[in-house]
Amino acid sequence: MKDKIRTLHPEKKQGVNISKEKYDIIRSAILCVLQRQKEITFMNLSRAVEKEVNGNFDGSVTWYVTTVKLDMEARGEIKRVPSSRPQLVKLA
Repeated sequence: MKDKIRTLHPEKKQGVNISKEKYDIIRSAILCVLQRQKEITFMNLSRAVEKEVNGNFDGSVTWYVTTVKLDMEARGEIKRVPSSRPQLVKLA
């Protein structure tokens, strides 16, 4: 059985169990994008991560970006820009 990680949620909702390997791929891609962009909308983050993984990802990139982004927020690695519409995210 492959390693799994239980994700966290910034609003203390139930996390999900996902593949540690997929988590690490998406997390690394999010960090790369945010180091280049500083602040980015969630939609553009998903698109940029899609380009970053370059089709070498099995599964819904958007779903994994959402899940991993929430986990990274809960762990204090990234944060939402307050009162931004659409939602902006940046490194913490």
